Amino acid sequence: MAILKIARMGHPVLLRRCDPVPDPGAPEIRRLVADMMETMADAPGVGLAAPQVFQPLRLFVFRVPGDRSGVDPDDSPVGNAVLINPELELIGDDRTLGWEGCLSIPGMRAAIPRAKRVRYRGVDCDGNVVTREVSGFHARVVQHEYDHLDGILYTMRVTDFSLFGFNEELNKAAEDAAR
Repeated sequence: MAILKIARMGHPVLLRRCDPVPDPGAPEIRRLVADMMETMADAPGVGLAAPQVFQPLRLFVFRVPGDRSGVDPDDSPVGNAVLINPELELIGDDRTLGWEGCLSIPGMRAAIPRAKRVRYRGVDCDGNVVTREVSGFHARVVQHEYDHLDGILYTMRVTDFSLFGFNEELNKAAEDAAR
């Protein structure tokens, strides 16, 4: 396994629609997924899409750590997972604002509106169909990573630029406001 270089905002690979993965079980796809898992852990992050490692393919890896999951049973912790050739359906019209960062935009974050619940479907490297309906942080991570496959960065979804900035500045402003 290897730690892969992460594409940063501005690179064209992050702005294009990705191609379907023809053979999810191919050795090169299995190797890519393993390298992406290692890269995600090293970064550290909770999700990583193939275009972020310069591969314009419809796949991403993610995890939902216990300290980020919610009380809803559809937002429970998930270990390292992969979705290949995913499909995503937003459930309902309810949107919630939540903070997001991105390994391709280091040191920054913004409050982004996302669907509270989603249904997703894809396959893993063994060709097993993965179908889930999820909510909360789990739903947010999947929507964020799925956007990467269509060339959408979270910055393109910002609706209030007063809730967008460098982590250090936002942390300082929150500390000042708490005093």
